[in-house]
Amino acid sequence: MRHAFFHLGLLALVALGFAPSALAGTIVGHVRARSAADTENSGDSAGGSYGSRRYKFLERVDYSALRDFVVYVDEVQAPTPAGEPPPRGTVTQRDGAFVPHILPVLVGTTVDWPNADDIFHNVFSMSESTPFDLGLYKRGDKAKSVLFNKIGRVEVFCSIHTKMNCIVLVLPNPWFAHVGENGRYTISNVPAGTYKVRAWHERLPSKIKTITVPENGEVSADFVLGLGGAAQD
Repeated sequence: MRHAFFHLGLLALVALGFAPSALAGTIVGHVRARSAADTENSGDSAGGSYGSRRYKFLERVDYSALRDFVVYVDEVQAPTPAGEPPPRGTVTQRDGAFVPHILPVLVGTTVDWPNADDIFHNVFSMSESTPFDLGLYKRGDKAKSVLFNKIGRVEVFCSIHTKMNCIVLVLPNPWFAHVGENGRYTISNVPAGTYKVRAWHERLPSKIKTITVPENGEVSADFVLGLGGAAQD
């Protein structure tokens, strides 16, 4: 019971922007994806039904090559503390692509959309939470910006180039990490307590683990994303 009251009180401090840094730990871990075939040990080395001419144009996902995982503390809101400047982020239009492809941000972040190409691009989203259309502009034009003040997944496109797309993942608190190329992640300065931690990928069902962050030190949470036993976001 004492631990439960401590946790609730700490979350109240977090919500007000006064989380005591002396009582904060670090979440570390590894994230990877695994296909249904790997899960079932099907050993479909010959391609099975994919060898049929009917399916020759279908893409087979290389799960081992998937990147851009995001891990974050779920269901806890902690806006930018009073007195601190609002956070900003950047997605650059470069070489006919949005860079980065996935941008996790704290709710209330303003994202700038500079165009580094010598051709026109357009930036727009039809998402329910943050619909916008920045029109056409190219390198040398003033970068345009969008405020993301609602939590959720915002898919962004270019109306001229159909293969250009990215996702802004708007999160309720600053305790998140964009997983590195080596599959490892670190989330620092998480107030001590028990949380649900979610691992997310744009093409896979997400997974959640409940972990307890110590008052100092590390706690580990590894994730394997794929089919079966996954929590949808």
